Amino acid sequence: MALLAALLRRVRLQSGWSEARSLTQAAHKPEINHNEDISKTFVNRNPRNLEQMALAVKDRGWATVWPTKHFYHRLVFQRSQHHISAEVFSRDSNVPVLTCSTQEWALKKELSSTRSVSACRAVGEVLAQRCHEAGITHLVYHEVPWAFHTEAVQTFWTAMKEGGVILSEPRRKFI
Repeated sequence: MALLAALLRRVRLQSGWSEARSLTQAAHKPEINHNEDISKTFVNRNPRNLEQMALAVKDRGWATVWPTKHFYHRLVFQRSQHHISAEVFSRDSNVPVLTCSTQEWALKKELSSTRSVSACRAVGEVLAQRCHEAGITHLVYHEVPWAFHTEAVQTFWTAMKEGGVILSEPRRKFI
């Protein structure tokens, strides 16, 4: 018993206690740090969070405007006389978020022709990879109703789908 009392005195002296507390005394109240208070208003710092949950508002635009503005991300595929290009636009701006073209040197040096079906497939694969790196999984593709669907356009679509990009957006949830 004396050994236990001596051990307790040594622990009290080393830890800075001047006297031992009994079990019936109230414990020390923790200090309140006002830096750790929870804010009354929450600001979402990830602007794409609501978009990925299909809760963000889609701007519908005017009824006479074509293509409609009812999308989060829109895919535009263009074929010119010499090159093929694809761009992804956000609903907020007219500046493309992602682009891919056969004018890029990395693609041009691997292709025999910058206008062939294999060029369309390569542009689709590269754009799908860039979309995944940017976190874009759903795109809207408003095809021109009077355009003729060639094998090259269909090859581009299949390359995008095989790359894991879904060419339709989820329906918006209203809560």
